[in-house]
This record gives sequence, structure tokens and C-alpha cells, in this order.
Amino acid sequence: MIFNAIFLALRQISRNYLRAFLTMLGVIIGVGAVIIMINLGNGTQAMIKEAIESLGSNLLMIHAPPHLNPSGTSKSRNFTMQEVENIAERTAGVKAVAPVSMSTAVAKYTNKNVQTSITGVTDGYFTAVDWDVSMGRKFENREYVAGVNSCVIGESVKKNLLGEAEPLGARLKVGSIVCDVVGVLVSKGQGGRGNDQDDVILMPLKAFQRSIKPSDSIYNIQMIMISLEEETDYKIASEQISTILRHLRNIPEKAPNTFEIQSTKEIQQTVEKSIGSMTIFIGAVAGVSLLVGGIGIMNIMLVSVTERTREIGTRLAIGALEKEVLLQFLVESATISAVGGFIGIIFGFLMTLLLSSKLNIPFTFDMQIAVTSFLFSGFIGIIFGYLPARKASRLNPIDALHHE
Repeated sequence: MIFNAIFLALRQISRNYLRAFLTMLGVIIGVGAVIIMINLGNGTQAMIKEAIESLGSNLLMIHAPPHLNPSGTSKSRNFTMQEVENIAERTAGVKAVAPVSMSTAVAKYTNKNVQTSITGVTDGYFTAVDWDVSMGRKFENREYVAGVNSCVIGESVKKNLLGEAEPLGARLKVGSIVCDVVGVLVSKGQGGRGNDQDDVILMPLKAFQRSIKPSDSIYNIQMIMISLEEETDYKIASEQISTILRHLRNIPEKAPNTFEIQSTKEIQQTVEKSIGSMTIFIGAVAGVSLLVGGIGIMNIMLVSVTERTREIGTRLAIGALEKEVLLQFLVESATISAVGGFIGIIFGFLMTLLLSSKLNIPFTFDMQIAVTSFLFSGFIGIIFGYLPARKASRLNPIDALHHE
């Protein structure tokens, strides 16, 4: 009986395909919008997760944000090598510690020059940020100790500055010094803040402090990057580091920290939670279109009952039961809605594919969401088709046959 009702429903749709399509339109848009929003949200989450993990899967970043001193001026106290060494020795679960200093400078090669980021690093940097070289080598220990003017360049610097020239052995003028390129970094692409991570030149920290950003102060470390073992709880490690730094900096018990500790895991969790909440909210708003589509289905089914009153009267007169008429119209309503849901899934898939490529977001398609949307669209058809179906099943056969 169900299959016969579905066949009759499909035949009825084919007879009025334009009206049926317009009836489905609300469901198509609703299902498509839900799929597009949720899949783009999932793609954005995947992109940000990849960008954050490119820094290091369990990485702590310690920096000293500017703060107001008693005179009202902005002041920031950086870190010392003594603080770096204490953190490395007294924090449990540390895999690598990397003191970092950064600046920008103009890099020149032959007749080309680019403004780029210059970063002074130690031997722990490549481990801390999980970064390797695609060509050449990393710095040797003697280069760190002596502060040799060597450099490892990012893929963007290689492309923009050197072009097709052989990078290894090239002599670049960086600021006021000349450094020899000994390696090219593996491309990491866009960072979590939209920055180009490959637009960078790495130098031994001592060479950087002597030539790029000279300073007589012992507070010459801008940031400390700490890579933790995977099983290490970043919250416990952060508390240990905070205790160490507060002691070394003689910070009073109730005074605020003069430093900040950020974790890539914490950043990732916060971003994923925010995007997830926003995706659900936007998906729910888009889902309102399904309700609008359901109201459209109810209206059209009521019109259909009026148009087919004589047909219904004939069926009832020759022995059709009320439940059979009710089932026929419920199936017809659910079929219209389900077909609209199926078309909406195809529409959502194609639009997600198109928008992902345009917005440079990884393409994802959640089949569970698609199936749920399809089933929900059929459910909407049943809910909003019940009133017209009930009206049809309760028609008086004699009145229906006399209907003009």
C-alpha cells in the first residue's frame, strides 16, 4: 500500500511539476543552506586547526605584552637567557625550549629587494615549532655559538627574492649585513592569523642580536617557545613556568604577571568552540527556511485537496477507507518534501564545493548532516501535510461528488 501511495504521489508531482518544484523551493533552499553553512564551518575549523598545528601540536608561547608603568607610559620587559635556562631545567615534560627575537628588515639580492621578517633562533627552535628544511641544512652548533651570519630562508623569500636562482650559497644583504643561505624551510603556508609563515629569514640568535637588533640590555629575548611532550598537560606546565618567572622577576604575590603564556591547544579549543557555536547558530537560522518550506507544502496540499475533491469522493464512495486517503496525501506531502530535500543536498554539495575553492577553505562534506537534513525534510512534509490529509480523509463522499 505504501509503495502504491508513493507511485501515485510521484505521478501527481509529474502532472504539476512546475507547481511541485515551486513548492519544494523552500525545502531546497533550507536544506542547501544548512549543508553549506555547516560544511563551510567545518572546513574553516579544519583550516585553522592545521594552521595552529603548524606552529607545534603542544606548544607554549611566552611573551611580555606592553603594560602601563606608574608614569602612564607603555612599557614591556622582555626575557633573559637566565630565565630561558631556568624554564628549560625546572619545567617537567619539556621537549625543546627556543628563545626568539624578531624584527623586520629589507633583504636584497642582486637588483631585487623585499621587506621581510627576520627571526633570531637557537638550536631548539626547529624542534619547538616542528619545522624542517626542504633544501640544504639547519644551522650547525658552531654557528649558534659564534653568531655566524648564516641564514635559512622561507619559501616565499626564495620565490620573491631569488626567483629561479640557486638558493644554497646565495649571499643576501639583510639590513646592514651579508648572510649566506644554508637552507630553505619546508613551506607552511598561511598562519592562524592570516600571515604568510614562509615570508621569513632565520638567523642564529647571537648574529641577530649583534647585527639586526643590537641591544646592551640582558632583556633581549622577545618570546620563549616551549615544545612539550604530547602526554604533558599544558595547564600544569603553564603553572610551573608562571611560578618560575614570578620568582625570577620578583613579582609580589598579589601583583599581576608581567608576561603571558599561550598554548596552541588552548587557542585551538577556543577557536573551534567559537566557530562551532557560530556554525550551529547560522545552521539553525538557515533551518528556519525548512519551516517556511513546510508551510508552503501545507498550503499547496490544501489547494490540491480542494482541486481533487471529486476524485477523493469517488475513492471514498467505492470503498476506500479514511486511513487510505489519509496515507495517500501524507505520502504525497512527504514525497514532495523529501524530493526537495534530495535536490537541496545536491545544491548544498555543489555550492560548498564552489565556495570552498573561492574562499580557499578545505572542502568538507558531512554525510551525516546530509542524511539528517534529508530525513528532517521528509518529517517536515509529514507534519505540515497532516492537516490537508486529515481534511481529505474526512470529506463526505456525497458532498465531495457534488463538488464543482
